[in-house]
Amino acid sequence: MDSSIDTIAAITTPAGYGGVGMVRISGPDVPAIAHILLGELPPARHAGLYDFRATDGVLIDTGLALYFPAPASFTGEHVLELHGHGGPVVMDLLLQCVLELGARSARPGEFSERAFLNNKLDLAQAEAIADLVESGTAQAARAAVRSLHGEFSRQVHALLEQLIELRAYVEAALDFPEEEIDFLADRQLAGRLQDLLQQFDAVHAAAYQGRLLRDGMTLVICGRPNAGKSSLLNVLAGYDAAIVTDIPGTTRDVLREHIQIEGLPLHIIDTAGLHDSPDQIEQHGIQRTHRELGNADHALLVIDYQDGITAADTAILEALPAGVPHTRIFNKIDLSGRRPGSIEGADAVAISARTGAGIEALREHLKQCAGFTDLPEGGFSARRRHLDALERAMQAVQEGIRQCGQQAGELLAEELRQAQQALNEITGEFTSEDLLGRIFSDFCIGK
Repeated sequence: MDSSIDTIAAITTPAGYGGVGMVRISGPDVPAIAHILLGELPPARHAGLYDFRATDGVLIDTGLALYFPAPASFTGEHVLELHGHGGPVVMDLLLQCVLELGARSARPGEFSERAFLNNKLDLAQAEAIADLVESGTAQAARAAVRSLHGEFSRQVHALLEQLIELRAYVEAALDFPEEEIDFLADRQLAGRLQDLLQQFDAVHAAAYQGRLLRDGMTLVICGRPNAGKSSLLNVLAGYDAAIVTDIPGTTRDVLREHIQIEGLPLHIIDTAGLHDSPDQIEQHGIQRTHRELGNADHALLVIDYQDGITAADTAILEALPAGVPHTRIFNKIDLSGRRPGSIEGADAVAISARTGAGIEALREHLKQCAGFTDLPEGGFSARRRHLDALERAMQAVQEGIRQCGQQAGELLAEELRQAQQALNEITGEFTSEDLLGRIFSDFCIGK
């Protein structure tokens, strides 16, 4: 353990009242703090009942203390956990006492960051801690646990091992040309590169599903006033989240709901009706609608089936941001007798938000739009940066295959090196300090 590292402390339980609260301390000063606060250093990994006393001997609380000596701890440093009564005043008094004894307040994610820096976790595992804490569905939680236990890292390391073997073979052939091995004409090398690319595809597909479980998909409901946008929000949410009336323009602000479809998180945004309005409040709502559409993963354009696609609907379609896919939702079919369900080849679904007809077909359609499938056994959580790194590595391997076909051995070796470096960003073997700062700053304090 590096004795120059300072000692950090934080309340690790959520703010508010509870039966138990916990203060975690990590660093070289833990034994000295324990002697003053508890009267002794507790036996390693044994929970004991102690009085927690301030430097002047005043009793703060009574609770359990757990000591984990370095390096056999979460952070790899000396760690002391103080389990007291979960009142905010008690926890704050206990933390202030620890800070007076030489510790400093931990930054968000600093305990996990130290675990990573001390090789207790790789970066993908450390990120899985935050994913587990923030998981919004049972499937997302299970995927985060598998990542925390190293499932994602194992698959990345399997790709790395093959990359390293290929690099060693290619670079050895380049370094010893006197052996006269025409390795670029070796069909076995080309086959190994193609096999590697297929394995990249499989890991990328699994990581994409893991990213969907973590981040979900943002849906923006838009359309003309009184087309049934708020009714659609309510039926998807399962309760009356929005006010519904026959008066056009009822929704003037953005309404947000979070739901899940078989484990897929959906962030649904209901917006003001799009039309020309002299009302200043409605104009502000319409501006917000356009802003939300610009940030959407998918747009749901609600159309009154009785009216058909009007000129106003066509104008809304044409004004949708480029790159944002959309689905046309033909609503109010209960008034016309049309059958509910997906309309083949039209990216459209016929529904009745009032009766619920066609909603199951819409849910299936949204899963298909997201590319979401049931999480297989062994699935894991992933983030956008992981997908980006995998895609850059795949592109490098694809370019390497092209260079191999053109007999450019040095360029092939360079592409393989680039692929290895991209993969190393996932687990943290190669990571900039700026990236580490961004990753751990998103963690909650105490983790």
